[in-house]
Amino acid sequence: MNDTPIDSIIWSAQEVRETARRLASVREAALCGDPSHDAPRPVISESWRRALGSGVDPDRDRRQPQLTDAELAHRRQTSPLAAVLPTLTEGLLPAADAAQQIMVVTDAEGRVLWREGCAPVRRMADRHGFDHGADWTEEIVGTNAIGTALVARRPVLVHSAEHFVRTHHPWTCAAAPLHDPRDGRLLGTVDVSGPARTFHPTTLPLVSAVARLAEGELRTRHHTSLERLRSSAAPVLARIGGRALAVDPHGWTAGVTGMSPPDRVVLPKAPEAGPRWLPRYGMCTLEPLPGGWLIRVGRPEPAPAPGRVLLDVSGRDGATVTVTGPAGSWSHELTPRHAELLFVLAAHPEGRSAAELAQDLFGDGGRTVTVRAELSRLRRHLAGVLAHRPYRFADGVDVALLLPPRPCDLLPQSSAPAVAAARRG
Repeated sequence: MNDTPIDSIIWSAQEVRETARRLASVREAALCGDPSHDAPRPVISESWRRALGSGVDPDRDRRQPQLTDAELAHRRQTSPLAAVLPTLTEGLLPAADAAQQIMVVTDAEGRVLWREGCAPVRRMADRHGFDHGADWTEEIVGTNAIGTALVARRPVLVHSAEHFVRTHHPWTCAAAPLHDPRDGRLLGTVDVSGPARTFHPTTLPLVSAVARLAEGELRTRHHTSLERLRSSAAPVLARIGGRALAVDPHGWTAGVTGMSPPDRVVLPKAPEAGPRWLPRYGMCTLEPLPGGWLIRVGRPEPAPAPGRVLLDVSGRDGATVTVTGPAGSWSHELTPRHAELLFVLAAHPEGRSAAELAQDLFGDGGRTVTVRAELSRLRRHLAGVLAHRPYRFADGVDVALLLPPRPCDLLPQSSAPAVAAARRG
């Protein structure tokens, strides 16, 4: 059967109610196995078959437990999509608000990480379990733009009765997958959803365009971070006589010496300084660089413990950390939060637990997820310099702290309790 009539209606019909009734009859015939004059679009028909095979009830929602607050916070903080959330919001939220719809961003597992938009529609979504931390894959809720886009790996519109579950028929949603531009890995989806009566034919093209814009920003951020790493690694690589590479935390190459540059090096899941066996290169030695790793290819050398760390918090406009080790010296500008963390660790050489650091930074010992996420980011720049269990500077590292002449000028933008206490002396 030809599916063109239904496809055409979705894009151009002026009477949304008539479209919904026609789609509902197509769905009913498909579920009952009856012949129908019209056929669902192939992307919808294939999704309906998957939903039937997964045992999804076509008449009512099936809820899965939502993520805990701690797990939701962890996924948000570690998601690459957090960096482009402003781009997604600026590109879609004004139109979503104007059309009485909501914007949703999920991870690659279909879990809702962020949700913004029209308050009445958010309340409607709550009644369907379409809230933060919810699982919106096809296996759980049947055909829907988010779950179907994750499977099809392309932008998808699901209008009214094209939803497999009947209780979702008052909705229309348009979603586009978001990929890592470096390797094509699926990162999640961005979606605009709302009442079917507010549907506009331009919704899916808009969502698709903003998704591509976000992917372009991720590509630009990648190139910028590699350039930064390349600048700091260049003098280090120039002093090395053998073969070596500078790579970012994911193994993407920023610079080499004595060998042909690969696009990427396969790193261990949790790389640490010292001798490591790497595919293609065999035994190597890893040393930390700001924003990545120095890989010395060949026979491992003695574990390269950094000799000295200088934490400079003396200025009013920013803080830096300078590391001196076997590969020479390099400096890294710190974010305000990372400056606070390193200051606290320098002031407590015996180490601090995640709960103690949460109290030091936020006055709330329960915010351990945030602390662990920040330290994970910080260790990407200072791997081999920082240790954990408890969190501290690594053994054998000489830590020097450069403070402002007046204690009251210490990290003036900080509101961390530990910093405030140090200002008072």
